[in-house]
Amino acid sequence: MRAVVVTFPGSNCDYDCLQVLRKVMGVDTRFIWHREHELGDPDLVVLPGGFSYGDYLRAGAIARFSPIVEAVKRYAGRGGIVLGICNGFQILCEAGLLPGALRRNDSLKFRSHDVHVRVETTDTAFTRAYRPGQVLRIPIAHAEGNYIADPATLERLEAERRVVFRYTTREGARGEGGNPNGSANDIAGIVNPAGNVLGLMPHPERAAEGVLGSTDGLGMFESLVAHCARERVA
Repeated sequence: MRAVVVTFPGSNCDYDCLQVLRKVMGVDTRFIWHREHELGDPDLVVLPGGFSYGDYLRAGAIARFSPIVEAVKRYAGRGGIVLGICNGFQILCEAGLLPGALRRNDSLKFRSHDVHVRVETTDTAFTRAYRPGQVLRIPIAHAEGNYIADPATLERLEAERRVVFRYTTREGARGEGGNPNGSANDIAGIVNPAGNVLGLMPHPERAAEGVLGSTDGLGMFESLVAHCARERVA
C-alpha cells in the first residue's frame, strides 16, 4: 500500500498522519507539497489538519486553489480514497468534493479537547474495523468546525447514510452537551455519494497510539489498510 500526505503552508498535523501510516501501520507513505500537480499512484491521499494559508478569508478557502487539489479531484473522480481531517475536511468542502461548509464554532472559541463520536455506518472503506454504534473518544482542535448545509442537503445525507460520524455523549446519546461546535444534526464526518471521500473534524491520527491516551482512531487506519489490500488483490 502507498499513501501520500498533502502538505500546505500552515499544515501542522501532516507529521502526525505520517507517523500513524508509516510507523504504526507500516504503510509506504510520503509527503507531497501543495504546489505539485500530480499525486503519483497512491492507494490513499490524506489532507491533514492545520491552518492552511493561516485560515485567511475562510478555513480551506485559499488552499482549494492549490494545484495539488485539482489532482486530488481527478484522483477522487477515478474512485481513489481520500481522507480529509479537520482542515482537510474544510478544504474538501471548499473544493466541492463534499457538500456543505464549516463555519465558526457556535461558541466563537477555539475548541481543543477530547470528544465522543458515534460510528453511524461501518460499510465504508474508513470504518469497517468498527462496530455499528461504537462510541469513540477522539480529540478535536478547531475554530471552524460547525458543519452547515441547506435542509435538502442534510436530508439527503441522512437518507443516503452518508453521515459516518456523529457527536454524542460518552454514552452515545445525542444532545446533552455532546456537540462541541454546533454542527447541524451533530455531524462530525461525512462521505461523498461514491463513499471514497471522507471528511471529519476530529483527529483519528491523534488517537492511534496508547501513548496518546486513546487508540480509538486506529480503527480508521486499520480499515483503510484492509480496504486497499483487498482492492489491490482484486
